[in-house]
Amino acid sequence: MTKRDYYEVLGVERNASAEEIKQAFRQLARRYHPDVSTDPDAEEKFKEINEAYGILSDPQKRARYDRYGHAGVGEAAGTYQDYTVNFSDLFEELFGGAFGFGRGGGRRARMPRRGRDLQMSVTLRFEEAVFGVEKEIEFQRDETCSRCGGTGAEPGHPPTACQTCGGRGVVRQVRNTIFGQIMQESACPTCRGSGQIISHPCSTCQGRGLERRTVRKKVSIPAGVSDGMQIRLPGEGQPGLNGGPNGHLYLVVNVKPHEYFQRRDDDILLELNINVAQAALGAEVEVPTLDGSAHLRIPPGTQPGKVLTLHGKGVPNVRSGRRGDQHVVINVEVPRRLTAEQRALFEQLAASLGGEPTPRARNQGKSFWDRLNEFLGG
Repeated sequence: MTKRDYYEVLGVERNASAEEIKQAFRQLARRYHPDVSTDPDAEEKFKEINEAYGILSDPQKRARYDRYGHAGVGEAAGTYQDYTVNFSDLFEELFGGAFGFGRGGGRRARMPRRGRDLQMSVTLRFEEAVFGVEKEIEFQRDETCSRCGGTGAEPGHPPTACQTCGGRGVVRQVRNTIFGQIMQESACPTCRGSGQIISHPCSTCQGRGLERRTVRKKVSIPAGVSDGMQIRLPGEGQPGLNGGPNGHLYLVVNVKPHEYFQRRDDDILLELNINVAQAALGAEVEVPTLDGSAHLRIPPGTQPGKVLTLHGKGVPNVRSGRRGDQHVVINVEVPRRLTAEQRALFEQLAASLGGEPTPRARNQGKSFWDRLNEFLGG
């Protein structure tokens, strides 16, 4: 689930110019576009290439990415950004227009093409993200029009063959070039490559052949998902064109914060308040975990910031299922108000301990803040 560096995806240096980034994207797009590539992973690679180019080709987004990494871009704005490039236009730019070598623009227009991907967010409670849950989601996508069956024509008025191209969807043109006469094909300007004319568009879909529908679907969220993680639902995106496969639906996971627990990778962090007597004498206490209450032994002489671990009480790894640990950070509470009896006891304790306050040497072991920062990776 870890995203690769966008510069690595495009194979350019971090100081690459805008033109170098564009050239790198063109080369990779030609290689991995799903409509032309035979690579089994072409679809995923092309999506990754699109996403990288969508960020690095925009000066503002690139600046945020350079400063904050993936945390500064992506779904932070709460909207889905489609970076898909019209490969037909790119192909024409690279091969067609400059030298007049026509590549069958009309045929490309009628080639099967995969539908666009969709994206939506799903919000989970902390426990749902930890242990997994089945959620019912609701989203909108285009589906075959129920009135015209996808033809785009009003029932009783079927499409007719285009007279300009004879139903082929392409027109031919002979061009004189320095290489001689070259036959070039392009999409028919009358029917736009479809080969058909719709004289009476469907009243429901206005000739698109598709209508917008609300889809409700139950989805199993695996245990261990984390905030910002994406779950792919294959084939649940927009319908393909000309018989092409549907796109995918990507669920972006949003996890609500917990009242007590904080997650760090597959481990759980919990701060626990104990009193000075429990810290000095030691104690057996009950602490909350994701599985309910658990016994925790506080050793005598426990210092503030001491980290105690409950093994196997963390989050299941989303791939292996192995659970992390729960780390309990001890916080010793000093009472702000004392009864007369409590004050007398503390005064006796102070007299028996004696001694004057002394500064702590920097090399005298690790301080509370050192240990906490080390534990948190600071």
